[in-house]
Amino acid sequence: MQSIPVLTLTVRAAAALQPARFVTHAGAVPGAGARVLGVTRSSAEAGAAVAVDVLGTTIVEAGAAISSVGALLETDAQGRAVPRTTGTAVAVALQTAPAAGHKIEALLLPN
Repeated sequence: MQSIPVLTLTVRAAAALQPARFVTHAGAVPGAGARVLGVTRSSAEAGAAVAVDVLGTTIVEAGAAISSVGALLETDAQGRAVPRTTGTAVAVALQTAPAAGHKIEALLLPN
């Protein structure tokens, strides 16, 4: 598994953030199916700066099984990647995940 970020930005965490999860432009955990800025590279306490992969590939935690490479992904209410249903497509799976909690490489999509 690899990560090839093309652009990484720093945001101030609005709340405690976990590593390898989607985050909003405001530094918050996104709602299910919401737009995102990118994926956190590390954990951060509220008020702390955190690096966020915005373009390129990243490592993200799955919130459910991801059964196919190339699947469009959206975020769940905890900022994890799940197969897209009706939400905003924020990434493309480059690996599969057998269940929630597994980390995969994903290609971030501008959204």
